[in-house]
This record gives sequence, structure tokens and C-alpha cells, in this order.
Amino acid sequence: MATIKNLQPLSAEKLFDVLKTEFADYINGKLDSNLSIEYAHVYDEINVSFPEVIDRPALNITVTDVELTVTVLAIESDYNTDLLEENMIVFLEEKAG
Repeated sequence: MATIKNLQPLSAEKLFDVLKTEFADYINGKLDSNLSIEYAHVYDEINVSFPEVIDRPALNITVTDVELTVTVLAIESDYNTDLLEENMIVFLEEKAG
């Protein structure tokens, strides 16, 4: 689990839009890949899925006015979820900081 200060502050709705429009290009550029990414947003929670490599949501982002908390949901995955988490954290630090 990682916590990022929400200095902008980004609302869950705004972050959801930013993720949908910018995160795929960001992570695919960093990993030199072409991952398919899906997002689900309910209230202050955003789940991020990589359906081609992990069969369930991989990351959860909890949004408050003060911070964004990233939690790995797919702990027992064959795929390197640490790499996905690290890239998500850097992306969120750029957007929220």
C-alpha cells in the first residue's frame, strides 16, 4: 500500500477521467507494451484492471481530499504487480503533486 499527498486536490471523478485518458499511454510507454486497461469507479474508490494479464482487479485507488492510497489487490498473481503499482504511484505523484 502506498499513500500519495493529494495536493491538487483531485476528486475521484477527475482522477477517473485522467486515468482513462492518460494512464494507458503513460504505462505502455514506460513498459514498452500494449496493455489493455479497464477502470471501475464507485464513490471514492477506483479499481484498475489489466484483463489480458490478470483475471481480476489489480489495483485499487482510494481518493480523499488529503491523499490517494494505492493498494495491490492481485497479490497472488503470476504477473509483476509491483511493476504496475510502481508505475501507478509515479503517475499519481505527477498528477496529484
